Amino acid sequence: MKKSDYCILTAAFISFLFSVYLWFDGQQQEGLYVGIWVPSILAAGAYIKQITK
Repeated sequence: MKKSDYCILTAAFISFLFSVYLWFDGQQQEGLYVGIWVPSILAAGAYIKQITK
């Protein structure tokens, strides 16, 4: 794995943690919104990885 892969996975994981935090803090709508960032970040990372080959 390259450094860029770790950056993408870290960004997705931070987004997931922030989503969980918001959910249990009582802000369910915001938590769901941030939660849908995770697959978007991973998809964007996979796309960027594909086009740079």
